[in-house]
Amino acid sequence: MTDQHSERILEETHLREILEEAERQLKQAHEAVERKETELQELKREIRENTEHGAADLSTTDGFEALVELNQSIAPVTNLVADYDETMRKIHRLNNLIKCPYFARIDFCFEGEEIPEQIYIGKTSLTGEKAVEIYVYDWRSPIASVFYRFMTEEAFYDAPAGRITGRVELKRQYEIRDSRLLYFFDTDRSINDEILKQLLSKNTSPKMKTIVETIQKEQDIVIRNLESDLLMIQGVAGSGKTSIALHRAAYLMYQGLQSRLAANNILILSPNSTFEQYISEVLPELGEENAVSMVFEDILRSMLGEKVMWKAAPGQEESGNGQTGVGRIQTQREFLENAVANGAWGDYMKKSMRYKTSEAFLGLLDRFAEQIPLRQMAFQDVYHEGNRIAEKEELRRRAMQRPETPLAVRLEQLTARVLEDAFGNRKGAGEEKARVLEEIQRFTRLNLYELYKSFWSDEANFQGADSQGVEELEEIRSGTLENLEGDCLYFDDAVPVLYLYLKLHGCNDYRNIRQVIIDEAQDYYPLQFEILRILFPNARYTVLGDINQTLSKQEDGSFYEQVRRILKKKKSSLVTLNKSFRCTNEILQFSLQFIQEKPQIESFNRSGEAVEVRAFRTRRDYLAGILKEMENCKEKGYGTICLLCKTEEGCQRLFRELGSRAELRMAGDDGVEGLKGCFILPSYMAKGLEFDAVLICDGDSDTYQTGDDRKLLYIECTRALHRLSLFCQGELTPLLEMN
Repeated sequence: MTDQHSERILEETHLREILEEAERQLKQAHEAVERKETELQELKREIRENTEHGAADLSTTDGFEALVELNQSIAPVTNLVADYDETMRKIHRLNNLIKCPYFARIDFCFEGEEIPEQIYIGKTSLTGEKAVEIYVYDWRSPIASVFYRFMTEEAFYDAPAGRITGRVELKRQYEIRDSRLLYFFDTDRSINDEILKQLLSKNTSPKMKTIVETIQKEQDIVIRNLESDLLMIQGVAGSGKTSIALHRAAYLMYQGLQSRLAANNILILSPNSTFEQYISEVLPELGEENAVSMVFEDILRSMLGEKVMWKAAPGQEESGNGQTGVGRIQTQREFLENAVANGAWGDYMKKSMRYKTSEAFLGLLDRFAEQIPLRQMAFQDVYHEGNRIAEKEELRRRAMQRPETPLAVRLEQLTARVLEDAFGNRKGAGEEKARVLEEIQRFTRLNLYELYKSFWSDEANFQGADSQGVEELEEIRSGTLENLEGDCLYFDDAVPVLYLYLKLHGCNDYRNIRQVIIDEAQDYYPLQFEILRILFPNARYTVLGDINQTLSKQEDGSFYEQVRRILKKKKSSLVTLNKSFRCTNEILQFSLQFIQEKPQIESFNRSGEAVEVRAFRTRRDYLAGILKEMENCKEKGYGTICLLCKTEEGCQRLFRELGSRAELRMAGDDGVEGLKGCFILPSYMAKGLEFDAVLICDGDSDTYQTGDDRKLLYIECTRALHRLSLFCQGELTPLLEMN
């Protein structure tokens, strides 16, 4: 019998033992759930009876005591429900574990010991009674870091008790599927390249998957970083930035009783809703609840909402609160549609957004906000029963005090003080008190929209604004005042309006958030980072970006220094990931022609098909070419085939022409649910996604011609795993080096 065969028998025996233990625990968990369901039903019945007989009259002593007793009886139900939910989560974990209990093993000989200990590593742990015996270690456990960081050599890991040293005697990887051991092999590398190549050569999945089996050493270091209050990752396309961030979130939920975070303590900011859906299964697959997930626009709308949207629709009456506003707020998708399109309006929108979210503009807004009581508020003397109870200049003076407190809070406190001085605790003064309150609110009510319009209307607010050319500033001022008279608050104004709101009102809505993960951070502007700093004062940050994948703006390495300066965290670090795992060599090299200052990208060295570039003379031939390419990709077995156009307008035209001739889906306002089959997306909606095959459908000289267009082409090209094509009708874009 060969050594390999003997090892196979031993490994299969060990797998059976692990599965038997997992199935035993699963049976116990199911029995526990049944008991808890019975207890819950009994407790609910008792509460129902107590409610019917005891708390009918709360005005009596007996009724009040019954209510106290009812509250006491609810506490065991709450505890039992929590216990029930935890047992259900255990059942879910065990069901997943039984399919694939572990994916790796290290034989680690602790310093001072002679016999190595076999450490099996899986997505989740499996322990014996009271956790005395560990059958499978969680991939996030301290000792599991040895698998990711060391070969068969001297090694160490950091445990709560301190650094543990020893030697790796064996490093083994497994392929276990549906409880069956398919194969295993020993490796002397950190993660075997053949496993990675095998995984990368497969079709991509409709949802992002975990990467616990293939985490690289440098990725593991980032995932386990607990030192940095601000961890910034500059990663090239396909370097696994998002996967790393999600695994980092799972690691933070696992870490220690003191520092571990719950799912509702972590916020993931995604670039768009399609991406949000795409990453939604990673944390559950790792055995954790999904963290809070939003796009920046969600924050903007939840915070502003009714604060600016007061205008009545045609035929409806205006609201009677004396406020003015707009009918709707422009979506970020609408803004990007305008910004990526070539033309005067797109150029203006990019220029306006850059200025209104700059640090220089932030200084002007801060100065304006500080002077609102002095220059924007018409304080009046306040009278009661013919006597002046508050003098207007004294009110103004007190409103200017304590500038560190939001103005709206100061005004509320000031109003309360005036009422207290006038009425004290006197009874029967309700009607007169309400009249005085209404009088005060006439000049203390802050109309956010009108204040913002006033800011732009007064040329004095821009004195000293030397960061912008006079002509360009006048163009932006003129365009802004015109836009503010319309029925839509444009996105380039919505961001500074949100900042002004926070400056005036403050916000405590997100105090529980302790970790913010910002994906595609290179598309955020300085003012957006300032807003995040105000909203999440107790949070640490993980910032993921690639300065070569910006939308509608240009960035360089100084971007991360700017982020560091704005967020003001004590300990910050910048990690650079230059290895790309997504694209084939051919696709990656083709993509790099669109980067003027080419980054030092290390390819994973996976070969594939040559990139196909074709220009058609007629629309008929062009459409036929796209249909033929789609069929070609299907015949090759590709599961996700994405047609990309620069703008949504281009997508809609192509969809009208092809929709009846092919199975093709169009991305709606909520993105694309389940990235499978053939679909069509605008370029800016593809950020962070990957597809088996990508066809850029509008690569002509009119569509792509600027420096920003270069970045768009780079983004589009690097979405492809296996096959990339670029088609157009007419002349090819001059940005192609082959031209």
